[in-house]
Amino acid sequence: MRVRLERWRRSVGSAAIALCAAAGLGGALAAPAAAAAGPTPVTSYTYTSVAGDYIGQGKAGTYREPTAKITLTGDAGAVRVRVEGGEDLWDIDIAAPKGEQLRPGVYRDAERAAFRTGRSPGLDVGGNGRGCNEVYGQFTVNQIATDASGAVTLLDASYTQKCESATAQPLKGTLKYRALPLSYAYKSEPGDWIGQGKSATHLGATSTFTLQNAPDGGVGFAVEGKREEWTAEFRPPPGERLASGRTYQVTDAQGSARMDVSGNHHGCNTTTGEFTVDRLYFADDGTPTGLAVRFKQFCDDSTAALTGTIRHGA
Repeated sequence: MRVRLERWRRSVGSAAIALCAAAGLGGALAAPAAAAAGPTPVTSYTYTSVAGDYIGQGKAGTYREPTAKITLTGDAGAVRVRVEGGEDLWDIDIAAPKGEQLRPGVYRDAERAAFRTGRSPGLDVGGNGRGCNEVYGQFTVNQIATDASGAVTLLDASYTQKCESATAQPLKGTLKYRALPLSYAYKSEPGDWIGQGKSATHLGATSTFTLQNAPDGGVGFAVEGKREEWTAEFRPPPGERLASGRTYQVTDAQGSARMDVSGNHHGCNTTTGEFTVDRLYFADDGTPTGLAVRFKQFCDDSTAALTGTIRHGA
C-alpha cells in the first residue's frame, strides 16, 4: 500500500502545481479556453415546475438557440437572461450580494434580486407575465466569464425558486449562455482501490479543473474539490497521437495505450482497461483546450472497475 501512495505522489506533482495556477482563473471569473475550430458553445434554458408553483404552472420546457432567442445583459454583479421562445417569455435575474461579484459557487438564501437586503444574493424568475413579490431560493454558478468591459460573456448556472413563501412548491431551472461542458463524474465498484467503492460528480461550482499536455503525446487532467483530488493521464500507443472518436485498449503488452487515473492519495502500480476519446481539441501551439473522454480502469490485479467521464470544454 505504501508503494501505491508514494507512486501517486510522484505522478501528481506537476498536476498539483497546475491546479494551483488554475485556482485563480482570472479572479474566479475565467472559464476553460475554447479550442480553435472546436465545439460550439451552448446557449439554452430549461425549467421544471411542480404543481402549485405560480410561475411555472406545473409545466416544464426547454429552449435552445437558434430556435429560441436568448440574450444576456449585465455584469458580474447582476445579470438578466431573457428567453423568447414561441409565445413564451422568461426573465431570469441572478445577482451577487450588494457590492460583490458573481463567482463559481453556491448562493443560498436568495431574495428577490431588485430588493435583496444585507449580504443576501438575488434571484428573480418570471415567466409569461407571472412574477413573485417575494422570492425564497438559491442558485449555483458553475462557470462565469467577463470581457474587458466587465460584460458577462459566458454563464452556466442553475436555480431553485419558491414564490411568496419558503414552503411554496419549487421552480427549478438551468441556464447556459455560450457555455462549454466542465465536469468530472466517477463510479467505483466495491474493491476498487482508487475510488474506494464511492461515486461523485464534480462541477465548476465546487471544483477547479486543469487540462494540459502529458508525456508521450498524452493529455493530462486534474480536478480538486469536495475534499477530493484526482488526476488522470491518457496516452496513445507509442508513435501515435490521441484521436477523437477512438477507443483505446490498455493492456500490459508493450506498445499498448496507457491510462492512469489516481484519486485521493490512491494510485496503481499498473492499470488495464479502456478509454474512449469522444472529443479532443488543441490550440495552434499544441496545448489541449477541450477533452471529452470515458474510461474504465482496473488497478493492478483487481477485477473491480473504476469508471468515469471527463468533460473539459468539449
